[in-house]
Amino acid sequence: MIEQRFRLGILAIEGCMMSSIASSSDALSVAAALAQIRHPVGGLRLESIVFGARGQSQISTSTGLNISGLAAPPEDIDVLLIPGVMHSSVHDLVDRIQRMQPEMELIRAMHLRGVAIAGTCSGSLLLAESGLLDGHRATCSWWLAPAFRHRYPAVTLEADAMVVEDGGVMTAGGSSALQAFMLRLIGKAGGEELAQQTARMLLIDPERQSQAPYVAQALMERPRNSLSEKAEHFLMHELHREISVGRLAEHCGTSERSLLRHFRAHHGVSPLEHIQHLRVERAKALLETTHLSFDEIVERCGYNDSASFRKLFKRATAMTPGDYRERYRLRPH
Repeated sequence: MIEQRFRLGILAIEGCMMSSIASSSDALSVAAALAQIRHPVGGLRLESIVFGARGQSQISTSTGLNISGLAAPPEDIDVLLIPGVMHSSVHDLVDRIQRMQPEMELIRAMHLRGVAIAGTCSGSLLLAESGLLDGHRATCSWWLAPAFRHRYPAVTLEADAMVVEDGGVMTAGGSSALQAFMLRLIGKAGGEELAQQTARMLLIDPERQSQAPYVAQALMERPRNSLSEKAEHFLMHELHREISVGRLAEHCGTSERSLLRHFRAHHGVSPLEHIQHLRVERAKALLETTHLSFDEIVERCGYNDSASFRKLFKRATAMTPGDYRERYRLRPH
């Protein structure tokens, strides 16, 4: 059997999350061991290499631990992975990214050489800043979605997706979405059976295809805007009532057309879709923390029709209300 090789390059960035580097290289190591068992002679070699873009020998991760012995930028990798960077706010993250010119130059150069590029968590914003995502679909960590849409309008953001691949560039959501991404890479390199075996060894659920069940609107990073703040304050106090776009626009002191443009620009959805998101969020919180019946929850979320709200909930979270409560409700110790 002719030996095949797949090599993952991991870009070490100052302040990056240790898990982005460790979990990706560990998943590949487990897959490599399984591939060796399946085909002891020849077969598939799976490797990872960690390197920097500034000629440095080590970097400090977000935990303060150092990664040393960094390699020089390699010439022979199949995929370049951009890890997530710890940040205190969107402003802090964007400020850091704007100072990553050497990393962006390296990413663009490898893309021109035909290397597949991938970003995970906040690393997706570095890819967007480089311009490689313009005109393409992408995802990122769900809490960064509003800020991502505002800063990178040329990118079609699919914030609910765990992994998106478009135009030779791949993006993944938060930390555990990296596991789904690695399973996809392993499947491409060694086949779906190897990916499934790796998932079983690492206790990864390969069926998770959406970030939707984990989204909490209150934790989303949003660009501050007086109109947005007026709208959010009004909606959170009136969510249990019937709310029209006209009433919301009147409260915000603007026209319905201007309100629609604002919501499209800052939230990526219409005002009515945003109201639906908020109602689903309230339902999730009530399912997690109370023993209210679903009909009572529906009423507190400003709906009259339990059946239609059930459909909305499932569409938004990829789970039924009953399944959601069973998985996420608070349990006594």
